[in-house]
Amino acid sequence: MRKMFKNAAFYIFVFLLILMIARQVIPTTETEIVNLTLTELVSSIEEGKVKTINLVENNSVQGTLQDDAVFYSYIPSVLSEDVGKYLFDAMTKAGLEVTGTAPAQEPWILSLLPMIFGVLILVVLWFVFMQNSQGGGNKVMSFGKSRAKMIKEDNSKRITFADVAGLKEEKEELYEVVDFLKNPKKYIELGARIPKGILLIGPPGTGKTYLSRAIAGEAGVPFFSISGSDFVEMFVGVGASRVRDLFENAKKNSPCIIFIDEIDAVGRKRGAGLGGGHDEREQTLNQLLVEMDGFSENEGIILMAATNRPDILDPALLRPGRFDREITVGRPDVREREEIIRVHARNKPVADDVDFKTLAKATPGFTPADIENLLNEAAILTARKSERKIRMRTIEEATTKVIAGVEKKSRVISEKERRLTAYHEAGHAILAAIIPEMDPVQQITIIPHGRAGGFTMQLPQEDRNYMTKRHMENELIVLLGGRVAERLILHDISTGAQNDLSRVSDIARAMVTKYAMSENLGSMSYGSEEEVFLGRDMTTRRNFSEQVAADIDREVRRLVDDAYDEAMRILSENIDKLHQVANALLEYETINGEEFSIALESGFEALREKKEHEEKQLEADRLKDIAIYEAEQNRLKAAREEAQKPADQEQANSKPKSEAESEQQTSETAQAVTTEKTEDEQH
Repeated sequence: MRKMFKNAAFYIFVFLLILMIARQVIPTTETEIVNLTLTELVSSIEEGKVKTINLVENNSVQGTLQDDAVFYSYIPSVLSEDVGKYLFDAMTKAGLEVTGTAPAQEPWILSLLPMIFGVLILVVLWFVFMQNSQGGGNKVMSFGKSRAKMIKEDNSKRITFADVAGLKEEKEELYEVVDFLKNPKKYIELGARIPKGILLIGPPGTGKTYLSRAIAGEAGVPFFSISGSDFVEMFVGVGASRVRDLFENAKKNSPCIIFIDEIDAVGRKRGAGLGGGHDEREQTLNQLLVEMDGFSENEGIILMAATNRPDILDPALLRPGRFDREITVGRPDVREREEIIRVHARNKPVADDVDFKTLAKATPGFTPADIENLLNEAAILTARKSERKIRMRTIEEATTKVIAGVEKKSRVISEKERRLTAYHEAGHAILAAIIPEMDPVQQITIIPHGRAGGFTMQLPQEDRNYMTKRHMENELIVLLGGRVAERLILHDISTGAQNDLSRVSDIARAMVTKYAMSENLGSMSYGSEEEVFLGRDMTTRRNFSEQVAADIDREVRRLVDDAYDEAMRILSENIDKLHQVANALLEYETINGEEFSIALESGFEALREKKEHEEKQLEADRLKDIAIYEAEQNRLKAAREEAQKPADQEQANSKPKSEAESEQQTSETAQAVTTEKTEDEQH
């Protein structure tokens, strides 16, 4: 009510202000006013067009014409004496009655009205400005206020460690923080100092933010969440002010947890890059360092931060006493992926044929965010097919969509391009199947997905933490299989191998410069791993000479040429298998790992027989499902009819007695008529 009253008073004030200004500006009389020059005034007097005339002390002449129009004329001061005498003679000669009045003296308050209006407008604007500045963090006067969101969930919505799948060691590392927030006295009595700051390091989507919320939920304390970019604004001093406000709010709600996501946006190294040492980002970082030193050890405030670029953070931020502990949150392994898949499948209707272990193996390198997105895509595909449960084949389709992109069946492709793509992908697949220790083929397709014209998907049997030299050399051979198959069969090459060649170059150069896998260059790492990053080093220098650079290029070229020759040798020896797999792709466009093995070992005809058998089996299953559906519908119909019988019987028993007697009399009459008719027939 109070707010409504303030708004009404403001609008009334604005209306009155506009009304007063309009009264001063807009003339109130409807009489026509004519401005006459001195020549026109003299002519009008001589011609008798002037009715009355009035002389004013400020060298003005006013009056009315014969048609009651009001006129006005001005006599310059330089000519006032001569012209005034001449006009007076002319007016006397014309017989006009001449009057003279002093100019009207305006009240002093009227002269102050413009200034009063200006002051009132400024006061009203300031009042509105201050009212709006109290509305929230995105208002003008709230630049210095923290944008951190405080989350204090009840027990029903609280996130705990039980909701975090995987990350067993990370949760064990963080449990003592939870225990300190619950029972600080135990640690204080022993003289222990709980870490002031915990830095979570890991690639995007690994669950760093979710893990920090689980800590707050496990301890039952408030959780302040803010992004590092929220501290930095275009105005100097805003970031530092927000840092101070954040820690003040945290102290009021302690014990609590402050979580800064993407802290590298504000915590980058100082002193290098653009902006010098006095830019807004460095002031914000300085204030953050001061605040981290400011709160006491046992105050109950735990600062957590997340980043995927720990190498660019300022050393002062990482020293003991600020971020005491660094915890790496990496990509989940196969066992953790299975747990994560089960967690995200809780609220989804999953069919019985879904194998969580197989899905975990088929998603190497997936983060928890990727897995959640995968199951969501599978649910969307299931809804698109109007199915009630998420099946295994639907999840496999979603996996292909997430990895390779959307399938583009409507794209028109010439037969020449289809044949080129088929042999290209067949070259990859055959080399992956023949070369030992390579991941088995899971799927091959020549249907465009995203920007790719086709792809060969391999299914790793286990997670790899390290790569051997032999495995990397074999990977080069498999990647070059598409280009070699094009040259071998079509006697030409295409741009379809662009991504393969890029990966081949990266792997071969990394083998030489990073991993020292070249016998000629020895066990040395060449080149700097640091990237060009604003706020760190503006340029990078190579730590080797021009001669070594030429040796590196020769070694990279040798690795690639050896892999190309080996791919050519293997495919030349297995050219019949290459034709079989390519024909299978041209016929069916997409084949899975089992079908690829049949085409590779038994030939295209064996695969065709298997496909025909599967189609017959699918048709039989479809007819069986239809029969089951019809039987279920008939059963439901019979059950409804059976349930309807007691209701009909009850309705029949509830008929009135007179109606029943009438029906009985009608029946007896009909029976008598029938008997009489029978006797007549016998007679």
